[in-house]
Amino acid sequence: MAIFINENTKLIVQGMTGSEGTKHTRRMIASGTKVVGGVTPGKGGQSVDIDGNILPVFNTVAEAVAATGANASVVFVPPKFAKAAVIDAIDAKIPLVVVITEGIPVHDSAAFYAYAESKGTTRLLGLDQHGGTCPLWRSHRVWWSWTCSLRNGQEPCTSAVGPLSISARYPLASVAVPESFSCSCLLT
Repeated sequence: MAIFINENTKLIVQGMTGSEGTKHTRRMIASGTKVVGGVTPGKGGQSVDIDGNILPVFNTVAEAVAATGANASVVFVPPKFAKAAVIDAIDAKIPLVVVITEGIPVHDSAAFYAYAESKGTTRLLGLDQHGGTCPLWRSHRVWWSWTCSLRNGQEPCTSAVGPLSISARYPLASVAVPESFSCSCLLT
């Protein structure tokens, strides 16, 4: 199984200036994730202070990648903007995009999935899911993935939806089965 999140992951948060993006950026930073900036169209050039971490905001993912070297993105935008946000990330050739947004119209998700497949540069993780955590680098996570049970190991934990993945991890931890990675809804 490929490891998607590690000590070299430099994350940008699409929608970081919104309430959910800000809240979860704070949590990711607190867990040790290397958040290097955010993307909110129309707010480029601003910065956001998250518990003393001053993070730049960019208008596009391409700008964020050029300035920060980001190699992963997490999408916290409303459903009606999700397609444009994901396509922006694909166009920037960012290797990993974690799509947290729920309620994305099926035709929009089908369109950006097909677009990602045609470009062949971006792996999509999502939709409407809990993100990912890698216990090998215990402090590295993308979004709110439940970290209290993690043990470094060889077994991946995946599911069709985020809550099921979280539910599956507790019994694994209670019988001391270590995981290599936890995620849900891998698209590409």
